[in-house]
Amino acid sequence: MAAWLSRRALSGNSSCRLPLYLFSEGHVCSRGVGRTFSALQDKLQTVEDLPRVSSLEMIYRFIFQGYYYCLHELQIYEKKLYGPIYKNGRKAVSVTTPQLLEELMRKDEKFPSRGDMSLWTEYRELRGLGYGPFTEEGERWYNMRVVLNKRMLHPRDSAQYSRVINEVVTDFIKGIKQLRQASPTGDLVPDISSRFYLFSLEGIASILFETRLGCLRNEIPAGTEEFINSIAQMFSSSLPVAIFPKWSRNLLPYWGRYIASWDGIFSFGKILIDKKMEEIQQRVENNQTVEGEYLTYLLSNTKMSTKDVYASVTELLLAGVDTTSNTLTWALYQLSKNPEIQDRLYEEVSTLVPADRIPTAAEVTGMPFLRAVIKETLRMYPVVSINSRIITEQPVSLGGYRFPKKTVFTLCHYAISHDENTFPEPFRFKPERWLRDGRQRPNPFGSIPFGYGVRGCVGRRIAELEMYLVLFRLIREFEIKARANMDELKIVSRAVLVPDKQLDLHFVDR
Repeated sequence: MAAWLSRRALSGNSSCRLPLYLFSEGHVCSRGVGRTFSALQDKLQTVEDLPRVSSLEMIYRFIFQGYYYCLHELQIYEKKLYGPIYKNGRKAVSVTTPQLLEELMRKDEKFPSRGDMSLWTEYRELRGLGYGPFTEEGERWYNMRVVLNKRMLHPRDSAQYSRVINEVVTDFIKGIKQLRQASPTGDLVPDISSRFYLFSLEGIASILFETRLGCLRNEIPAGTEEFINSIAQMFSSSLPVAIFPKWSRNLLPYWGRYIASWDGIFSFGKILIDKKMEEIQQRVENNQTVEGEYLTYLLSNTKMSTKDVYASVTELLLAGVDTTSNTLTWALYQLSKNPEIQDRLYEEVSTLVPADRIPTAAEVTGMPFLRAVIKETLRMYPVVSINSRIITEQPVSLGGYRFPKKTVFTLCHYAISHDENTFPEPFRFKPERWLRDGRQRPNPFGSIPFGYGVRGCVGRRIAELEMYLVLFRLIREFEIKARANMDELKIVSRAVLVPDKQLDLHFVDR
């Protein structure tokens, strides 16, 4: 069987390797020469006419070709094999170009469906928990989003959190300086990704829970460290939960780890929410005005049930950490490799705000090159490399095909954001692509890291503000240099795109 499947797969070069490869040493994430379907395009009319990946081929690619650890590369490989639209091994329709993505997104319904979220909803049903903005569907989701959007999604609303975020940034910078001083060279910061993770958790928790967790102290509180480990375990366990049949759950350890990880995540959120509820109750009993930021608003001024608040805030916390930390890690990696781009960014941040002053939200969001650096990082390393949509109410036409209602569409964001026709030299870091300086800008659907329309990320503005504020301060104070003889970082797909190894960087005083 493996021999038959191998004849169907095309070989080539790639950067992604399995830790323990099953064959001889070599490149495992193959790229092939694409088949041409343009001649047949006019004749293909239904989902049955689509090029397709069989379940056996999918398993072969995961296990024997090594795509289990680089699913983002699999998108590009299959796009070259099957064209811009095809039926994948999970029986969904994969969409791999900005044009098709735009065509589909503009047909979104009033209550867009994300697709199969059973990985998350099954745990909630098992424990009798509520749903949040990522797991709820239909009109209940819409009503929930209307509540959650307030005080978060509009730029004016997110700007009110700049003071809180800047306080966290200041503590983060202090920690960076301490790490530098403790290093042999006096400027090396090891494992910057883990530092950004702690920064992101401290930042989003300060907004959602209106309290500091202490993530940036020398010793991380035990409960916080357990929460961080739970998130990592949840993501690492998600793929086997999705791939292996349910009957294997009692035989293999992945299911128990997956449930335990969610228990840890929800337990952490519940403790912080309960603490805030006690504070609000005490204010009410003492006839004091109940005022506060986001969580106080949800608990005291909306009709959301406590069950929904638990689920919603926990999901927002989970999403907010990975988006910010991963993007900042990749941004510094690229800036360290491209000193000319870093110099241009430094020129912007050092001239638009006096050196003795911390920038405001309005100032950093008005810096075009700073914004372009983050946008280009998100294009090259979309936090979520794959997503889905279901058009539930009526049949839909897409790319010359007609699909019945309830067809599942897989949105291949990594392949889309590396489309050569939209982004020349797609694997080069070129922030200038996004500048409004008279050049033709890319198709906006070439990179939608925060989603599109009413189903777009509720925390987008806050995540962007966090990234702008911390990157501004870092570049203004330090020149970021790669460690000597640093190997190129490669991407590993673990629900989110993460580096394959620890990133150590030199932070040299300006």
